[in-house]
Amino acid sequence: MSITSILIPALIVGLLGLVFGALLGYASIKFKVEKDENIDKVLENLPGANCGGCGFAGCAAMAEAIVLNGEKVTKCNLVSEAQCASIAKILGIKTEKVVKKYAVVKCLGCKDVAIDKYDYEGICDCNLAYQLGGGPKECEYGCMGLGSCVNVCRFGAISIENGIAKVDKEKCTGCGACANVCPKKVIDLVSETQFVNVLCNSNDKGAVVKNYCTQGCIGCMLCKKNCPNEAVIIENNLAHIDEEKCTNCGECAKACPKKVISL
Repeated sequence: MSITSILIPALIVGLLGLVFGALLGYASIKFKVEKDENIDKVLENLPGANCGGCGFAGCAAMAEAIVLNGEKVTKCNLVSEAQCASIAKILGIKTEKVVKKYAVVKCLGCKDVAIDKYDYEGICDCNLAYQLGGGPKECEYGCMGLGSCVNVCRFGAISIENGIAKVDKEKCTGCGACANVCPKKVIDLVSETQFVNVLCNSNDKGAVVKNYCTQGCIGCMLCKKNCPNEAVIIENNLAHIDEEKCTNCGECAKACPKKVISL
């Protein structure tokens, strides 16, 4: 074998490498996607918890949505007024009002007061259990207490006590991750200044509720009748509090025969 038969193929491969390298370099420049520098600036002013409560994969995705799609900064429940103001200044937009929230579990149906329709012995995951006829509880609206919300909370603000989820208001940041993961939507986010809350999620009529839970809302309307501010609404057999009208006077809680309204 001559030296020529070795050098020529090597030269050809080398030339091809140079050509393809040049083409790739040109393509990288020609089709380069320019990143908006404001994305990094906005990201620096987000809390950085990456909790997913906003509905995005993390703070980086949230920053992109704010800059590129005009997403509201306050969709992040952890953002402070100072951070919100900084982001508004970066983007040249009006500062949004920050309303701090915390999670509330709208269920008091612990093991002592609520009936199960079967014994669940599977994996402790609410979404998996929900696939089995809506979960083990007779009440199709109540907390199953299997801890999916506990697992997604990055702040240790939720625990399971006697079969239902409990929120530690002092630790809760209002990120909303727990509310997003709950298959029954038992967890709600309310303003930190709202102290009166209906801790029930059932839409069944009172006679039905009494059959499976001794501490569920029966839609008796006594709360509505005793509210001096017309802040209580009855919809689908369940009481709801209008935060705009509620003054936290507590008259509804006093009138509730089932003690399902917190104060």
